[in-house]
Amino acid sequence: MSEDRGPVQTRAVSGDEAGLRLDRWFHRHFPELTHGALQKLLRTGQVRIDGRRVEARDRVEPGQSVRLPPGVSASPPKRKGETKPRPLVSDRDAREIQSLVIHRDDWVIALDKPSGLAVQGGSGTERHIDGMLDALRFGFEERPRLVHRLDKDTSGLLLIARTGQAAKRLSESFRDRETEKLYWAVVVGVPPRPEGAIDLPLAKRPGARDRETMQVDHEEGQKALTHFRVMDRAASRAALLALWPRTGRTHQLRVHCAEIGCPILGDRKYGGEEALLSAVADARRLHLHARRITLPHPSGKGTLRVQAELPPHFSRTVEAFGFSTAGD
Repeated sequence: MSEDRGPVQTRAVSGDEAGLRLDRWFHRHFPELTHGALQKLLRTGQVRIDGRRVEARDRVEPGQSVRLPPGVSASPPKRKGETKPRPLVSDRDAREIQSLVIHRDDWVIALDKPSGLAVQGGSGTERHIDGMLDALRFGFEERPRLVHRLDKDTSGLLLIARTGQAAKRLSESFRDRETEKLYWAVVVGVPPRPEGAIDLPLAKRPGARDRETMQVDHEEGQKALTHFRVMDRAASRAALLALWPRTGRTHQLRVHCAEIGCPILGDRKYGGEEALLSAVADARRLHLHARRITLPHPSGKGTLRVQAELPPHFSRTVEAFGFSTAGD
């Protein structure tokens, strides 16, 4: 960037950017700004929306004013109708992401994301769903948009908005907690009661090498609430759980399960070696699956309810333990 850092400027969010994550908004307008540099600007409050401090995951809405600190405002404004060229999606990636579609209408696409495929890029992650979204246009001019995310190793339902208007309405449903998400997990051990709530506040673990490592923090943590039910169990060795996250904190289900003494099978990040079972063939793979999602349809008509089948490694473990999935 130029040595002449220039004055502070602001830029208005356009109508076709509704619901876009702030970090994606910056990547669209200022591709020369690295992820690390943006994070520093956010931490120090140099980037603001309508005067308030914000985080990378916050979503922008049309008409909002984004404060651009000196050195960032040097990029020329995007001309009307001009789009930033994107790398072409390979035929292989296009076929793969299209094969994941389990629901499609004029507003929403639902994917059954496999374990191991990242939703967004990051350090060392070049292949991800966000980079393949152009293959999901299906004749639409607008590029589809992410409205939420799953961890790389979590499988299951991922909703994609087909337009800016759909992204705005889906984001509102998530924000206003009109969305019910059901996850299934195989855990090591059995919860102390057949059903209940885990109400433990979460915060980022200071000093962790992975910036998304979380911990229970009763003083500084944000409220995190999970409801659970034991669907089946194998004596005291393992259990199949239904999990309903009522809040959307990073790694919430993984931390909550570990904290009640039942780490999710394969989750060494939070369960250590206790999250492994030597006799289970797929024990090193995370057994957390976004099973079902129910929310008001963004068209304003009726309810959207989509369900994703279990991935092969999860199904093999369920069969090995003889777990019953009745009453789903």
